[in-house]
Amino acid sequence: MEILTCIKQVPGTSEVEVDEKTGVLKRDGVDSKMNPYDLYALETALRIKQEKGATLKVITMGPPQAKQIIEESFMMGVDEGAIVSDRKFAGADVLATSYTLSQGIKKAGNPDLIICGKQTTDGDTAQVGPEIAEFLNIPHVTNVTKIIEVKDEAIVVEVDMPNTLEVCEIQYPCLITVEKGIFQPRLPSFKLGLKTKDRDIQMYSLKDFEDQNENNYGLNGSPTQVLRIFPPASNNEKEILRGSAEETTDILVGKLKDLKLV
Repeated sequence: MEILTCIKQVPGTSEVEVDEKTGVLKRDGVDSKMNPYDLYALETALRIKQEKGATLKVITMGPPQAKQIIEESFMMGVDEGAIVSDRKFAGADVLATSYTLSQGIKKAGNPDLIICGKQTTDGDTAQVGPEIAEFLNIPHVTNVTKIIEVKDEAIVVEVDMPNTLEVCEIQYPCLITVEKGIFQPRLPSFKLGLKTKDRDIQMYSLKDFEDQNENNYGLNGSPTQVLRIFPPASNNEKEILRGSAEETTDILVGKLKDLKLV
């Protein structure tokens, strides 16, 4: 059995600048970390790997420095890792990102089970996992809260729907996205870090893909066009009200009325 988990390097801070022309985050020089939701996907995959004796791979799309999160995944027990990286992939929206990752997954060998985190902290769309499955033409289930049984030909999971909990059995190959809290993620192992510090990481670019049409990737392949994006303005103004309870109440009510909040 082969399992693959999609992971992503995201900004480690909310203080990130935006390129106003392209609407893309300026990631250069910003501290980064593994997307927190991906840690739950990794832990799920690692437990299935242990149970079934599977091979576990990870794949990420990003600049070469994304190897940091690949190395971190090795320290948790992942067997192989690959980075999808090419300047032609820059500026991709959700659809182009999903398509690019689907091409990378094909290059990595089409696993039996793909596990993704629910969403990323720098996008919050929760669309990449399902769109990857659509491009690969495989079944998928989102919002998985529990792994009930891992069979030889299928996986049985519990899914959190808006008003109910449902149990689904999905035949391989398939993709699932897991909810935060499905398992408690483990910490990286120092011993595994020493053991895997020289492990090779595969690098995939456009020339490695089956589809090498540049119009399907990056900004060219993104049907979503950002008109304008900007960070919210911070407001640190404060005012201390002094006086009796009745006096401060009247002042506060007056200010709320002025702001049209009441």
